[in-house]
Amino acid sequence: MAKQTKLSLKARLSRIKLFLCDVDGVLTDGTVFIGAERELKQFNIRDGLGIVLALRAGLKVGWVSARPSLATKLRADELKIDFLVQQGDNISKTGAIEQLLARERLNWSEVCFVGDDIVDLGPLTRAGLAVAVGDALPEPRAAAHLVTKAPGGRGAVREVLEMILQAQGKWQPFVKHYSA
Repeated sequence: MAKQTKLSLKARLSRIKLFLCDVDGVLTDGTVFIGAERELKQFNIRDGLGIVLALRAGLKVGWVSARPSLATKLRADELKIDFLVQQGDNISKTGAIEQLLARERLNWSEVCFVGDDIVDLGPLTRAGLAVAVGDALPEPRAAAHLVTKAPGGRGAVREVLEMILQAQGKWQPFVKHYSA
């Protein structure tokens, strides 16, 4: 069950300036194919379009992963996201995000963080909008303000980004543009 909050979900969605998420298990279904010369990951195309629309709407977007991966970097470059942190064990996700927030002059209340596993608990317990994907482990689900209907790698990121853009009045212009 998602954690209880004093602020309404709409209020939380409305103040997001920075969308951050984990990669494996959030942008992917958690499967990694390793062999030959490369690692392969499957990313959801609708999540990708959601990220592109969020960027066009003025949101900052970043990924914070504990697992360095060339496949992740290639997808991040393709989507032109603002921040990619693949820290390994050098610094916690929380520490990496705090450095980013200081550099960007933002605070945790302006952050949406999406996670799926216990390595995401630090950011989830601090973010203004904490989201667990539909197939997240019990601990992230309990730490979240919102649990998506979609599982990781199957549209969960798109689901959250649409909610943010709708709450901020930035979704309908896209619908109108693409309806022409």
